[in-house]
Amino acid sequence: MQNTILILGGTGKTGSRIARHLTAAGRPVRTASRTGGDIRFDLDDPTTWKPALDGVTAAYLVEPNLRASTDHQARVPRFVTEAVTAGVRRLVLLSAPRADEEDHPLHAAEQAVRGSGVDWAILRPNWFSQNFSEGPWLPGILAGTLALPTGDGRTPFIDAEDIAAVAASALTEDRHHGQTYELTGPRAISFGEAADLIAKATGRTVRHVDVDPEVFVQRQVVAGASPAVARLFAEILMTIGRGSGAALCDGVERALNRPPRPFEDFVTEAAAAGHWA
Repeated sequence: MQNTILILGGTGKTGSRIARHLTAAGRPVRTASRTGGDIRFDLDDPTTWKPALDGVTAAYLVEPNLRASTDHQARVPRFVTEAVTAGVRRLVLLSAPRADEEDHPLHAAEQAVRGSGVDWAILRPNWFSQNFSEGPWLPGILAGTLALPTGDGRTPFIDAEDIAAVAASALTEDRHHGQTYELTGPRAISFGEAADLIAKATGRTVRHVDVDPEVFVQRQVVAGASPAVARLFAEILMTIGRGSGAALCDGVERALNRPPRPFEDFVTEAAAAGHWA
């Protein structure tokens, strides 16, 4: 199948939504994942790359594991080289805030995409709203206590549906070439407010508790994160508590010519879907 759009992490929070957007628009899509996708794919196993890239002209790139090692951070750059050689002519990278800093785990991936010689776009979303319903904060919500080192700081959570819509557009439209989109929701709220909104929608008792950063890091390491990644996440969360995580960005408006979805809409839909049942 020619002119296929390849979606790495095709069964994940953004990838599955992008696939749905593109399929609805009649675009040929190939989801790639270690399990459950249209084709088996593993960034650690280059023998899986060539079959995934067969007939592909555009690709959505995701680095699923942020690790400190230089070799690990070279996986996406190596894949970018192979993708371009195989005939891919458009790349869209899921990145993160602060990835322009040289010590960020995704800095090398961004540089590789920018220097690829093909059309590219980079997405830097803020914290996903779906972290409360499908990701790392779900256990805390279900347990009734969300322990994060954020204090009363506020941040504009971004709905993964908006990220997917931006990615689908960037994968299929020329106007996004060379764009870096900082993606946020329409307003900044605290984790306490988020917990209250979820509690109201579900009838659960849910509260946010500010936790010491070192305790947070230790818990993340126990859960499987590397110390470097755990400290990076802790530092980013702490910036929210220090008041520097509340800035709104216009990436969704610039990419889609509409405002981002409010957090309240996410909560209503997630509750109706039974994510917190």
